[in-house]
Amino acid sequence: MSDQTPLIIAGDGETTAQITALRVTSLDVFRGISIFLMIFVDYAGSSLPSVTHAPWKGLHLADFVMPFFLFIAGVSLTLTNKRVTTKTQATYKAILRTIKLFLLGIFLQGGYFNGINSLTYGVDIEKIRWMGILQRISIAYIIGALCEIWSSNFSPSDLTNGYFRKYYLQWFTVMSLSCIYTSLLYGMYVPDWEYTTDQASLFPVIDHDISIIVNCSVRGDLGPACNSAGMIDRYFLGIEHLYRKPSYQNLKECSTLENETFKDQPVWCQAPFDPEGILSSLMASVTCLIGLHFGHVLIQLENHKGRLHHWLLFSMSLLVLGLLFSSAGIPIIKSLYTVSYMLVTTASAGIIFCTLYFLVDVLCYKSLFFVFEFIGRHALSIFVLIASNILVILIQGFYWKTPDNNIIHWIVSFVTR
Repeated sequence: MSDQTPLIIAGDGETTAQITALRVTSLDVFRGISIFLMIFVDYAGSSLPSVTHAPWKGLHLADFVMPFFLFIAGVSLTLTNKRVTTKTQATYKAILRTIKLFLLGIFLQGGYFNGINSLTYGVDIEKIRWMGILQRISIAYIIGALCEIWSSNFSPSDLTNGYFRKYYLQWFTVMSLSCIYTSLLYGMYVPDWEYTTDQASLFPVIDHDISIIVNCSVRGDLGPACNSAGMIDRYFLGIEHLYRKPSYQNLKECSTLENETFKDQPVWCQAPFDPEGILSSLMASVTCLIGLHFGHVLIQLENHKGRLHHWLLFSMSLLVLGLLFSSAGIPIIKSLYTVSYMLVTTASAGIIFCTLYFLVDVLCYKSLFFVFEFIGRHALSIFVLIASNILVILIQGFYWKTPDNNIIHWIVSFVTR
């Protein structure tokens, strides 16, 4: 995000054909659009099912937000605003920035801040959520940063052997993460497991927590209950520290209609699951690494036509490959960040970036996007204000006659009509 300063360093002994600092306006605009999209899906998703996250398989508008942020982070990593003298110093700064971002994510999404309609605050340490949006971005960031730092001992004009051979560490990491992810997702045995629920409204005759056993004993299952991603998170993070309202609770079989009870649902419907978990974050990091490639093209090629041609061809190749994988039986699942999901959403990010680059940086229609540019330049600050509900609460503080008659209510009502 723009509140961070991305790094690129010259190789040891490189006097540089000099790696110039770039400020790509279209990247700020793209970041601002992603922030706006995040706000929109958060407040309109409850009324527009096609906007909120897909319950499990499939792709809705909200499912593009995270890949967009990761892609932008990757592109940003290749752009520099300051010089770094040594790779060790650059690594130290990247690690420090990662820790700060991860801790900020825990503070914002760990459970400390409550809902808009609640004035209470605080978090039960036994149930704090360890993973989240900023935590995932921080993981992808450090992986991308290390690849960029330790691959940056080539002159910018040295493209004799091509991008893939020049940045071999980056592409080796892409292949390694993909292989590890796929092996664990399909190869790990998932035993039966249990969780406790305090859903008193679902059990009106019971006034205490109960344990529910989920029967699995399978390998390679990609459903909500028995996938290996959930098992890894339960083992390493603890089931009490996972997200309590996963999107699969919106599945038809998990809905609670009139005259229906909990016993009519699958037993796993009320179980916690973290969509930003450990295993899925490995594949999410690949999106950031592909963003690095777009940034390398931006730096290495000096003409707009060459950049756009390369980006579009690469993006369309990813899109076709993702659709082929989906047709071949690898479903698009955001909560697992499946390979097909990664390819399709990363391709979409690349195509949108190409479009914005052409409009903003080539045709210079910057004034049309100045609002998004401003948001993009202050993305992290705005994200903090939104995630903590501070901005929303401040805006809702101004109303007409009744508290419900405020700007937030008007906007939500307008987009959901």
